Amino acid sequence: MGEAMNGALRLKFDSRLKLEFHGAKITSDAGLLAYRELDERFGLTRFAADKLVDARKGKNTQHSMLGLLRQAVYGRVAGYEDTNDADRLRIDPAMRRVVGGRAEKKPAASTSEMGRFETEFLPTEENLEALSSLCGAWVDRVQRGTAVSRLVLDMDSSESPTYGSQEGSAYNGYFGCTCYHPLFCFNEFGDVEGAMLRKGNVHSADGWKGFLEPIVGRYRRRRMERFFRADAAFADPEVYRYLESQRFWYAIRVPGNNVLYEAIADLWRRPVGRPSSEPKVFYHSFQYRAESWEKPRRVVAKVEWHLGELFPRVGFIVTNLPWWSRSVVEFYNKRGTAEQWIKEGKNAVKWTRLSCREFKDNAVRLELFALAYNLANFMRRLALPRSIEHWTLTTLREKLVKIGAKVVKHSRYVIFQLAEVAVPRELFALILGRIQRLALAPT
Repeated sequence: MGEAMNGALRLKFDSRLKLEFHGAKITSDAGLLAYRELDERFGLTRFAADKLVDARKGKNTQHSMLGLLRQAVYGRVAGYEDTNDADRLRIDPAMRRVVGGRAEKKPAASTSEMGRFETEFLPTEENLEALSSLCGAWVDRVQRGTAVSRLVLDMDSSESPTYGSQEGSAYNGYFGCTCYHPLFCFNEFGDVEGAMLRKGNVHSADGWKGFLEPIVGRYRRRRMERFFRADAAFADPEVYRYLESQRFWYAIRVPGNNVLYEAIADLWRRPVGRPSSEPKVFYHSFQYRAESWEKPRRVVAKVEWHLGELFPRVGFIVTNLPWWSRSVVEFYNKRGTAEQWIKEGKNAVKWTRLSCREFKDNAVRLELFALAYNLANFMRRLALPRSIEHWTLTTLREKLVKIGAKVVKHSRYVIFQLAEVAVPRELFALILGRIQRLALAPT
């Protein structure tokens, strides 16, 4: 009876096979140990925990704020987007080791404690303010050891679908769903410089200045060229004036109107000759002043004639860049990578999973997702060898994080016996070697 209840399971198609379950001795997320090594190199989660206020009273606090923060961030890196997963993760040997502290000898935090951490401890005014600045602070710590000569900021909004009566959710006609409407700012390396949760029915540029000012302020005293890109939702004279006052070069798409179309009337004529399979592209630059603008600004137009299409595709970009028109358009087109990074945030760390009822709780969850995204992106751009540097964050999660391992304990060591499938020993060693060679941030 004991063997039948607790022994190996047998398979009918091959009687030689047995299935054994060893719970706390086996992990499916051993690759998190590499992320913990990168974290420790820059002191990211330790720095973040020091910025948070622990309002808990009494001596019955089993887990520190640092341990709870690590469990929240690393769980999201591994693709566990809900606190409901904590009851499984609290006994996972890899999670217990990356959390550290008390979790090394006893289970990590339970679902109820992680729920209180994200809905009671973090949503205070002090902690929300600290969380909103942590993405940028992590970027600063990583950049201190590298020579960065220019800054490129890409701002864009996205949707996080909501279900039920969640505070702040509303129907958004542009996205065609009931959602939140968060705002993101990325640098050219794909790091999140800032993330802000907003109600679902606000304009795409709502609150842009209060959101952008802390990010700009971090770079104000650094000697570097500064660039800004955004879509037509941010085509606002206040945005232009602010960027010009902060000495930013910018390229922002602007909606077309009759005056702009008249300025490129010559380009509306179909090119002479037989149409080619490749589109024929023309550029034009001119000065334009809208009624709401206090001065004329440069506008670059791109006109594309495609085979089989009656009318050309036309786009306008307002800019203060002194480059050739084609170079301005090529620079602006790279803004599309920001949309790709938003998709990676949705797929790899699941940052659209904002399922709390209160708005401030979901604001906390978005910031935790953004921290998890940044940790994963630091791994991609700083530690991956050239042979796999093209991996997406989703690929990293599926191949690097999701490495199965058996845990063997000795008197002095704890050994993780990792499976060699997608990431063999040589590749894992290269990743660890690159992490250990990274320049440390000043203490």
